[in-house]
Formats: sequence, structure tokens, C-alpha cells
Amino acid sequence: MPTILRIKGYRFFFFSLEGREPPHIHVEHAGKYAKFWLEPVELARSRNFKSHELSNIRSLIEENKSILKERWNAYFKR
Repeated sequence: MPTILRIKGYRFFFFSLEGREPPHIHVEHAGKYAKFWLEPVELARSRNFKSHELSNIRSLIEENKSILKERWNAYFKR
């Protein structure tokens, strides 16, 4: 479960066996969880995050999208 980034208390990661799915990122913080697709950046699901938190996370993903996609492609050899 490679961690890609840690920003403002959020951990951005993906699971090792997810290479068949489209590029996405998982986010966790204080027992809360979300999954976002990267193309386009869109919420796939979440648990316990409030809407304003999800908006903040989406902004962080947009700001760091290039590194997230780069790490996804490198890990899954795309």
C-alpha cells in the first residue's frame, strides 16, 4: 500500500493490486476515507468526510495531480 503524499494530515495512497482499475487515489485522515478517480478528478466514494473536507481534498488532488498520476503509472508500469 504505497503512500504517495502526506499533506495537511491527509495520507494519499493506492493499493498494490489495483492496476486494472483506472488511475485513482485513496485518502485517509483520522478514521475517515475517500477514493477519487484522477481522470477526471471525481469522488468515487467516501466514508465520514464532510462535504467541505471533500472539497479541500479534491483541491489538493487537483494541485498534485501530475505527481499522483506519475506515481500511479510508474508503479503499475503504464
